[in-house]
Amino acid sequence: MTSTTSSVGAQFLSLHLLETLVAVLPVRDENGSPKSIVYGGAERHMITSQARRRAERVHTRDRANAGIGALAGRSTGIRTREWALITSRELSTVHGWDPDEAIRTARAVIEATGLKFGDPAKKTVANLTKVLLFAPADAGARIAAHVDAQSEELRAWAAEYLAAQAAASAKNRKGARKPEQEAAESGEGGDGNTADAKLPALPAATRAAVLTALAPRDAIDIALYGRFLAEIADSPNVDGAVQSSHAFTVHEAEQVDDFYAAADDAKLDRKKNALDFLDAADDAGAGMTGYQSLITGTFYRHAVLDRLKLRRNLQAAGMTEAEAEEASAAAEKEFVNAFVDAFPEAKKNSTASTGSLPALVLAFEGERPYNYAAAFQSPIDENPLDKGGEGPAGPAAVKRLLKHHAFVVQRRPDIRTGRVLTYDPQIDELLSSLKAPGAMPVTSAEELTA
Repeated sequence: MTSTTSSVGAQFLSLHLLETLVAVLPVRDENGSPKSIVYGGAERHMITSQARRRAERVHTRDRANAGIGALAGRSTGIRTREWALITSRELSTVHGWDPDEAIRTARAVIEATGLKFGDPAKKTVANLTKVLLFAPADAGARIAAHVDAQSEELRAWAAEYLAAQAAASAKNRKGARKPEQEAAESGEGGDGNTADAKLPALPAATRAAVLTALAPRDAIDIALYGRFLAEIADSPNVDGAVQSSHAFTVHEAEQVDDFYAAADDAKLDRKKNALDFLDAADDAGAGMTGYQSLITGTFYRHAVLDRLKLRRNLQAAGMTEAEAEEASAAAEKEFVNAFVDAFPEAKKNSTASTGSLPALVLAFEGERPYNYAAAFQSPIDENPLDKGGEGPAGPAAVKRLLKHHAFVVQRRPDIRTGRVLTYDPQIDELLSSLKAPGAMPVTSAEELTA
């Protein structure tokens, strides 16, 4: 049996972070309102793990593609519905195919592999897969190279496939009937459509090439965050090595509906240059008004890296044990960096939310994950100390989190090598005054991991 302890420490790296955000809206619901949960009998603002994970994944990918950090130059993935479009662009720009033929062939090949596409009658979705597919960034180039190499066979196959598809579609339209008429004639219920004609199968070598191109391979972020693809049964899914929790405020919180008025520059210029009061009155008023919801608070968030799972994912994708060990060590550094630095970009220009830095990051290793959300089940009372409160939420949350950690460490012998990082000078002073925080202060994100 494989050991659950990697060469760099315990199996799980647990990360805990406190950050204070002011007048931002990093994630919203379908109505444009902030997301919230009720915890400990109090309503809290919430930033979903989905928003956080995407921000971290994109942060890691962009740094790697730019040649920055421990994963510089390594393969990463793209999550998109546009694989047919990406493949067709490669066929036309790199291999010299006619653009129309390129998109028809690319869509046919990918569709015949098992992915469903949008309605061909709707140009906006006709060449988009119905689901997002997370695959290595070079998957489109690999598929295009294979299609071009087998162009003679695949051109003939595509012509036959598209002709059969068109005939089936025409037959369906011609034979379509009302459901009640179909049921009356057949004695059963039905959807009113005739069965599609059998489409020619994609050549086995091409299907294998497409599956290989779409497979996770050595894409580090797929190994980290995982993927699920139900449409193609024989295309591997990946159980990610990263676990992420929703972030929530450590205190009770309320949203603010901020009224705004947007100026119309042309109207204001006319008003400024008006020759009488009547002309000026005609151009009075804002160009547009409305409300935007904003949230403020100190948030707790948590994530875990399963080092063993990461190494197994990379070895399953084809790496040797030594290659997986090296890649995993680099991926861990970038994962920690992204956990600290990445931030969802909603309203980033109007709120400068992406410039936030955490008040505290706590990292430690263990033989299982540890979530410290329970430390904040009782919401922090921000009233002054002399009025029975705990004072400002930031310092109060730091005290609670480290007290909770120090208590748990005494009872869980597998927890070790705790480290804390702060970007707040007040919190730095607070750390120096604490007797036994259960963690050693560090000065950079890179030092948070072994």
